[in-house]
Amino acid sequence: MSLLDRLGGRAIDGLRGLSYALGYSARLVIESARFFTRGKVGFRVLVMQILFTGFEALPVVGVIALAIGVAINLIGSSVLSGFGQGQLAYTLLVIVVTKELGPLLTAFVVAARSGTAIATELGGMAVSHELEAYVAVGADPIAYLAAPRFLGVTISIVVLDIYFNIFGILGSFLVLQLIHPVGLVEYWSRLIETLKPSDLVWGSLKSLVFGSLIALVSTYRGFSVARATTEVPVAGIRAVGSSFVLVILADALITVVAYV
Repeated sequence: MSLLDRLGGRAIDGLRGLSYALGYSARLVIESARFFTRGKVGFRVLVMQILFTGFEALPVVGVIALAIGVAINLIGSSVLSGFGQGQLAYTLLVIVVTKELGPLLTAFVVAARSGTAIATELGGMAVSHELEAYVAVGADPIAYLAAPRFLGVTISIVVLDIYFNIFGILGSFLVLQLIHPVGLVEYWSRLIETLKPSDLVWGSLKSLVFGSLIALVSTYRGFSVARATTEVPVAGIRAVGSSFVLVILADALITVVAYV
């Protein structure tokens, strides 16, 4: 087989994979929109996914938010004040926490934890023929397995982003008092003047997109496992890697739209 034939074959396989991924994405979105019309079917999976993705990630997200918030406040109260630009610390805090690092770091935590878990769990079900059992009884695996996980991850990451904002902006102030005390009235008045509703909207939009991408990639990778058990950990690794890449690209795109 010539080099041209091999390149052509790979191009065709790539197009087939892309068309399958697009079709799967459309099916997943449609089934997720229909999820709450099915009554209690799959509701337990949704609740468990929210508990794992959202509730159990609260300590990690809280620590990261506090560290970021305290660092920005310290920079603003010491370094920037030396240049006579201490008021920029509040603008920097709002931008970094609500619009940039908040949604991005939250997405990384969710992708590393839940993305791996979803891909390996669905991959294990594929290897053990559990997915075939769903199909045999007339149940759509996308509707009963992927859709609740998609909704659970998306809802959780939006809530985690709000939690990150609270800890990054409010919680960091309390910690900062132990290191470098700042006046309460001055801090809150300048923070309220700097914080705009659009900052929160853009941050929530990013979280919504990031959560959808992570859930989509993770379920897709899990369903892509064929028969070998060795494919299960590979699916988890690929889910995390692909999620990171897509989240970074989506973050760059949304940031360009927000600032242009």
